[in-house]
Amino acid sequence: MIDRTMAQEIDRREIDTELEGLRAAHRALDDLIRQLAAEGSADQLHLQRLKKRKLMLKDRISTMATERIPDIIA
Repeated sequence: MIDRTMAQEIDRREIDTELEGLRAAHRALDDLIRQLAAEGSADQLHLQRLKKRKLMLKDRISTMATERIPDIIA
């Protein structure tokens, strides 16, 4: 049986791993958006969709980072 502290640590590590992946995807999208905008070759609809996906990633990262903080019982 896994005690509560160990389970919380496992959950925290899983969240950290997922956060790393989301942050990497966010950086990659940011780089792609900058590159396409600099080249001027991308259509605006495509850029808007990429920016929207980047914003959704940012929101998910923020939510997960908040979930990672343990509840403090006062």
